[in-house]
Amino acid sequence: MKLSREKINHLSKLILRQILSDERVEFFCEENEMRLEIVNILRTELAVEEEIDDVVRHTIESYSKDIREGTEEWEILYHKHYNEETKRRRGVSL
Repeated sequence: MKLSREKINHLSKLILRQILSDERVEFFCEENEMRLEIVNILRTELAVEEEIDDVVRHTIESYSKDIREGTEEWEILYHKHYNEETKRRRGVSL
């Protein structure tokens, strides 16, 4: 999923606000430093998600049968390959 810079910044502020409200957590850095790290994590995760999406779409396109996006068959294959690629990247055995 692609998010604008503004949306990512907004999400980072919401996440930081939630973390700061937790009395069980102790902080050893500046709030803005934490927010910037949250932004980096969000961007990294979104980039990985986009890479996985590209790989999965390419896999489905490589089928000899023409499978149209939006059909039930395409959705089933997409989720199957998406889950497999996610597990592969995370090092989880299938």
